[in-house]
Amino acid sequence: MSLGLEQCGLIGDLHTGAVVSNEGAVEWLCVPRFDSDACFARLLGDDSNGFFQIAPDAPAFRSEQVYEKGSLVLSTTFSTQTGSVRLLDFMPIREEHARIVRIVQGLTGYVDMKATLSLRFDYGVAIPWVRHIERGLSFVLGPNAVLLESAVELEGKDMMSVGQFRVREGQEMDFVLVFYGSTEKIPRQVRPREELTRTRAFWRGWIAEAKEDYGHYDAVVRRSMITLKALTYAPTGGMVAALTTALPEQIGGSRNWDYRYCWLRDATFALYGFLQRGHPVEARAWRSWLLRAIAGSADQLQIMYGVAGERRIPELELDWLKGYRDSRPVRIGNAASGQFQLDVYGEVADVLYQMLNHGIKPDENAWEIQRYLTDHVVSVWEQPDDGIWEIRGDRQHFTYSKIMAWVAIDRGIRTLDLLGYDGPRILWDRERTRLAERILSDGYSEKLGSFVQAFGSDRLDASVLLAPIMGFIDAKDPRMVSTVDRIQKDLSADGFILRYQPDAGVDGIDEPEGVFLPCSFWLVENLAMQGRVDEAEEMLEKLIGVANPLGIYSEEYDPTQRQMLGNFAQAFTHVGLVNAVQRVVHARQHAHELKP
Repeated sequence: MSLGLEQCGLIGDLHTGAVVSNEGAVEWLCVPRFDSDACFARLLGDDSNGFFQIAPDAPAFRSEQVYEKGSLVLSTTFSTQTGSVRLLDFMPIREEHARIVRIVQGLTGYVDMKATLSLRFDYGVAIPWVRHIERGLSFVLGPNAVLLESAVELEGKDMMSVGQFRVREGQEMDFVLVFYGSTEKIPRQVRPREELTRTRAFWRGWIAEAKEDYGHYDAVVRRSMITLKALTYAPTGGMVAALTTALPEQIGGSRNWDYRYCWLRDATFALYGFLQRGHPVEARAWRSWLLRAIAGSADQLQIMYGVAGERRIPELELDWLKGYRDSRPVRIGNAASGQFQLDVYGEVADVLYQMLNHGIKPDENAWEIQRYLTDHVVSVWEQPDDGIWEIRGDRQHFTYSKIMAWVAIDRGIRTLDLLGYDGPRILWDRERTRLAERILSDGYSEKLGSFVQAFGSDRLDASVLLAPIMGFIDAKDPRMVSTVDRIQKDLSADGFILRYQPDAGVDGIDEPEGVFLPCSFWLVENLAMQGRVDEAEEMLEKLIGVANPLGIYSEEYDPTQRQMLGNFAQAFTHVGLVNAVQRVVHARQHAHELKP
């Protein structure tokens, strides 16, 4: 694939999603779930690994890609010397089978078009059996079957299915790709325009539930909320961290991880956005998913699970894929699922508490699990862990991990008091105080004037920017003010924020990476909380400017090359934007209220 993530959008059906480029190509799709095998994998390889392109059959054309307002319907307009056409791409909200619907609409003149379909199962390596049947073109391989329905005839050429057609002004041509099991009957036929109407109505109805308007930021917040919703798995309420796997954090590097799983941390931060924007259904569904996923022994809590709560996520390398822009290895699965990350206990405890504060009815089972987890944190917080960044080096006493252990105990106490439950409050309160004292004495460096990456360390880490956001310390505390200033000075790359200095060797991978966009949004929140609203707004605008033209973010960004890095679309980044906007808007309103 020659295009970059800057030229891509996503469509989805709340079970899975596809990456679609502005050249009319489906570059990535896993079915039937986000974490299933890919059947279009050109994003991580080349034409031989599968794609589905509908574009002008011309040596040169211009394209412009936008989302229809308030929806996940993607519109790509192609202009040629003879005319222009619009391509609408969407996935109907799943009822039984996954479908991709593509409608080509003639706008002016005429355009000669070409459709090229190359299905490759098992992550771009397995070629299906193709045949013409009454309903269209059938593709079968093992348990997988796909049907392409269209009035356009496609014929075999170079192991692909290719068709050419002309679209004149006012004409429309439909392509419907339906995925099902090879032992099932062919699914019912759908009417593309009815599905388009239904899909528009779903997304516009959902986003209209939002209860707060953020002024000139409202459009970017709505796009981020739609993106976050698109990353949820409707059958269980789980949310994947991203749509893709193995997109590099540095072009040509090896930091290529699989993010198609449910990270407890990412999901809990995303739920703050849902709660603040008035979407309690997603919060309740996630709580149900959580209680099923983490049921059992507290010491077996994982940092991530499959979308249905699966625990085994073995990591493999796919050597037949050359990687995005030749960035190997291409990995599926994630070995970090077996790590001990102390902070996730705090994030889980906090979001359960926040749900109560937003009026969501308490769940007796949730309290039983939270009490168990709080007791566990009390017993293990003095142990080193692998940290928020999934360090593949030695375990350490990471400052952020200890802050979130404090949050876990604090929220346990608050929940106990709020609901009037019985519990070991005296013990928990004592440990909360002891832990706070330890963080302030060992996690803060007087020499640097900053909270540091790990106890006794002299290295910075942007994760400590979450300390005031999570309520551990006041944002205006002199120690936090000086921490923000130090991070801005020493962890900045063109004004954006790095997670830490990767050349320190702490993560076991001696390679550079891009700036981590969520950390930059955390800095915005800190500046707003410190009353530095002009600075916060300036940085927020800068961050909004690095989204791609569709308003979609990846995980990281290279400010020198001005290109997106890491997996796409990244939930952690989008929720960072939503929360930062809310913080800035409220800080600005507060500043106006204080003026005489």
